Amino acid sequence: MRMPSLALVLVAGIALAGAPDSARTDMAPNAPAPAIPAAFQPPAKEAIPPGPYGDMVKLGRDVFRETGKYARPFVGNELRCSNCHLDAGRLANSSPMWAAWVAFPAYRAKNHHVNTFQERLQGCFRFSMNGTAPPLGDKVLVALETYSAWLAQGAPVSANLPGRGYPRLKSPPLQPDYARGRIVYQQHCALCHGPDGAGQSAGGQVVFPPLWGANSYNWGAGMEGVNTAAAFIRANMPLGLGGTLSDQDAWDVALFVDSHERPQDPRFTGNVGDTRQLYHNSRWSMYGQIVAGHVLGSGSMPMGDTGQQK
Repeated sequence: MRMPSLALVLVAGIALAGAPDSARTDMAPNAPAPAIPAAFQPPAKEAIPPGPYGDMVKLGRDVFRETGKYARPFVGNELRCSNCHLDAGRLANSSPMWAAWVAFPAYRAKNHHVNTFQERLQGCFRFSMNGTAPPLGDKVLVALETYSAWLAQGAPVSANLPGRGYPRLKSPPLQPDYARGRIVYQQHCALCHGPDGAGQSAGGQVVFPPLWGANSYNWGAGMEGVNTAAAFIRANMPLGLGGTLSDQDAWDVALFVDSHERPQDPRFTGNVGDTRQLYHNSRWSMYGQIVAGHVLGSGSMPMGDTGQQK
């Protein structure tokens, strides 16, 4: 098997991660370490108020938990928002929505302009959901925005809150490796996500999401970046056992997962090399890399939306 060629100088670099570790040189000897700020606590799940506002919050929560049911026209795979934002967007260190809400409007290099929160959500549908972006002002976007704003009640605006995004990973001792990652996947992931990464369903409902293939996120999603996937996995996987894998295992299995074909990037130019140069020219992306003699991206399934992101 020909392994991917990655110049991985593994310096963590995740846009939504918390602040990096730093050495304190101004502390007196034996001084206590500074306290780690506690993560913001969103309102209790039962605290949604009655009335029209509460109804929209509930709809946003429903879209978040059952995206394919409540936002069907805009979804092109079998994922839901809560697959990457655990506990319906409430869980710290799982890219919680209360931390995202207070950070927008924000400039995004991905589309080279200041994004509103609704524009950020549009990107999730186009890439992570492999679908079509709902129009600005659509009820689906309004509901998700309302739900996120409700979760963020009392949070400081424009703050990089503790618990935001996925915790930044340190460089592993060894370069991420496909073969080691396959072993980690077989031992810790396949039971839920299946040996072929296709996920698992029960009673007609997807209970564990597909990690690659036609029903997973496409090549434009943030999770296709090995660094982002590794950070999410280290903090949150296996489900309910987040933090039990080593940093090295998280990097290895993230590389393994992201070394499989998935739906094409909606920004595809018609040429994998050109598309990589434009949108995936990063040490973290497997798009356009060669694995087992196959150029990733060259056998991708059709994307759900061929339009250009705003």
